[in-house]
Amino acid sequence: MWTVIGIVAFLLALLFSIAWHEAGHLTFAKLFNVRTTQYMVGFGKTIWSKQVGETEYGFKAIPLGGYIRMIGMVPPGPDGKQKITTTAMGAAGLVRNIVEETRAGDRSQVTPQDDGRQFYQLHPFKRIIIMAAGPVMNLILAVGIFSVLLVGIGVPTASTTVATVSQCVIPAAASGEVQRTDCTADDPQTPAALAGLLPGDTIVGFNGTTVTGWAQLTALIQAAANQTVQIEYVRNGQQYTQSVAIVENQRPVVDDNGQQTGVKTAGFLGISTTSPYQPQSIGAAIGRTGDFIGAAAKAVVAIPARIPALWSAIFDGQPRDLNSPVGIVGAGRIGGEILESDSTTTQDKLVLFLNLVAGFNMSLFLLNMLPLLPLDGGHIFGAVIEWVRKGWAKVRGKKDPGPFDVAKLMPVAYVVALLFIGLTALTLVADVVNPVKLFG
Repeated sequence: MWTVIGIVAFLLALLFSIAWHEAGHLTFAKLFNVRTTQYMVGFGKTIWSKQVGETEYGFKAIPLGGYIRMIGMVPPGPDGKQKITTTAMGAAGLVRNIVEETRAGDRSQVTPQDDGRQFYQLHPFKRIIIMAAGPVMNLILAVGIFSVLLVGIGVPTASTTVATVSQCVIPAAASGEVQRTDCTADDPQTPAALAGLLPGDTIVGFNGTTVTGWAQLTALIQAAANQTVQIEYVRNGQQYTQSVAIVENQRPVVDDNGQQTGVKTAGFLGISTTSPYQPQSIGAAIGRTGDFIGAAAKAVVAIPARIPALWSAIFDGQPRDLNSPVGIVGAGRIGGEILESDSTTTQDKLVLFLNLVAGFNMSLFLLNMLPLLPLDGGHIFGAVIEWVRKGWAKVRGKKDPGPFDVAKLMPVAYVVALLFIGLTALTLVADVVNPVKLFG
């Protein structure tokens, strides 16, 4: 039940994110007086729409994107014609046909009354603003969610309060091996169990050293292998001191991303701690938000390198890495898994779900800003080229070279679209047959 609710909740968040993105484009298109005939969330068959002024607002059947339709995104050809005239064969002819078909389809909607209200007639700076407004809206939403979470709720911070006490000493498994969790008759009791530590105890001292944090306590425990130490802890407001014989055990080694990279021999007590949320200051939130953006950018750049692992996950049954690319289906399943989980609190579920939505919006921002058609960044790239050309011509005293013909980029757009369709299909299959799982 909760899985279905999670999937539906993510779908609604997805629709809002798309609508929010397109609202950015629409707002500035209207502000700059571009005739905008449609504002649509989704693709395919229209399931609801309403005409307001010159713009039709609506929803379509396939919620995999959205668009606004602006008049005159492609300039007329040099001769002013809009019809396909080439019959050339071969690669050159194919490219020419793509360009002219694009121009003909776009210019067919232009009327004489649209002069001065066409997208291509705007100053390049205004075109850049319109096209960047959509992705920036996703960036604003992602940063807003993340900042509210950091300042309002905080981040889980390991404390020195005991959450659980392990009953037996079990060595950490090597990277890639299955970790044993059940105690056997041959496993000795942990020092924590022998000392009588209980969940809720707060460790405040270790062998005469005042303990202020979990990282400090961990370092002290690991350095005290085969030593008997005095542990001070608080239980129900009363402070106690207990002699504890720290044992030697195999412990996992993790990197900055929390991924296990190996094992090491170190002191072992046998406790886990609580990790209450600690609200962050505005300054700390800004720093963490910057890290969040940087990590998302690295993840987008790394997508091509992760495609082989995605292929192996589909056909070889290899486990999906948490950083593996996921599509809408995969993200929806993760949303359902978050709400279905019994191992997290309601607050944990809310934080994880909102982080999922924030991450999705950050990906929308980064992907759409790539300088490739049909993405928003492709139109921005065309406007930048035109701006540079105009400025260079002015400096040299030459005549205005005119608008940049974005239709000439459409053959590249076809290739990019095919690549995105292929990646989408690959992630869809992987998300169905071997989905990413947060909780085992």
